[in-house]
Amino acid sequence: MATLLSPTRRDVLTAAAVASAASLLPAAANLLPTPEGPGSASGAPHLPRGFTDTFTSRYVDTGKLRLHAVVGGRGPPLLLVHGWPQTWYQWRLVMPTLSQDFEVIAVDQRGIGLSDKPENGYDDGTEANDLVALMDALGHRRFAMIGFDTGMPIGYALAADHPERLDRLVVGEAFLPGISPPRPLIAPAALNKRLWHIAFNRLGADVNEALVRGRENVFFAAEYAASAGTPLPDEIVKYYVDRLASSPDALRGSFGWYRAVDTSIAQNEQRKSKRLTIPVLAVGGAKSSGDGIASSMKLVADNVETAVIPDSGHWVAEEAPDKLLAVLTPFLAPYRAAAR
Repeated sequence: MATLLSPTRRDVLTAAAVASAASLLPAAANLLPTPEGPGSASGAPHLPRGFTDTFTSRYVDTGKLRLHAVVGGRGPPLLLVHGWPQTWYQWRLVMPTLSQDFEVIAVDQRGIGLSDKPENGYDDGTEANDLVALMDALGHRRFAMIGFDTGMPIGYALAADHPERLDRLVVGEAFLPGISPPRPLIAPAALNKRLWHIAFNRLGADVNEALVRGRENVFFAAEYAASAGTPLPDEIVKYYVDRLASSPDALRGSFGWYRAVDTSIAQNEQRKSKRLTIPVLAVGGAKSSGDGIASSMKLVADNVETAVIPDSGHWVAEEAPDKLLAVLTPFLAPYRAAAR
């Protein structure tokens, strides 16, 4: 029989030190400042009534950069990823309803809103890794995701590169670089008005940033108007434009995804060799992309459902939030039920 030894004074002190250090870990995590100002949940204008009773802004250290996310609700995790030139705020009208069934995490992509704005790392693979690190930091191994506009190719990259992490994917109103059929250089006037920014945004800072700085309202307000089925209220457009004009880094960061398109195309050449098997809902506005989103996703995924939102343009979550919720609810229901 083994002899039981009494702990020495050193053993006791070592155990106490370990316990003390462990008790400080939550406090260390809380050392990140509380997000404030118009980019945060507490400072953003025109939110639905009671929004801040459910949702709070927080910074999350992913190990490589600090991301800003607005988090609230109870249930299985649901990650919302915005598009260009928007922020988490794009989802504000659908978040309260979604929070009744899910823990909603609406993130600002790197370079956008209150998230860090590094000089590089805006390709889809790196941005997908950012989101995986975010969900790791929040304690979520597996989750569902909704990504519109630039959030769509980032969502595809996440599903392809980290298939064990996603349960379901909703995408909308974008294209997959190197996979979706390319648009003609000379397009009809109405289409050109909606899409000319794609080529412009890819240019270097000496051209696009130099032309837009100080004229943010001219450029971005025109983009919001051209892509809308129902124009967004002037005060909402102004909110977005003011955030983009708030600093040189905010403007630079807004072009980051487009400048990394060549890298994302090369990555997608590898990704498309293995098709997605998870359920995918492809959403398009009837006055914008329509069923073209589903056509793109069917090139890379086996289980694609199509939803075309009547009367909506590109800004679906803001133009037609109730109609969007009507297609999200049944698609996400099996994910919600399985978590109970």
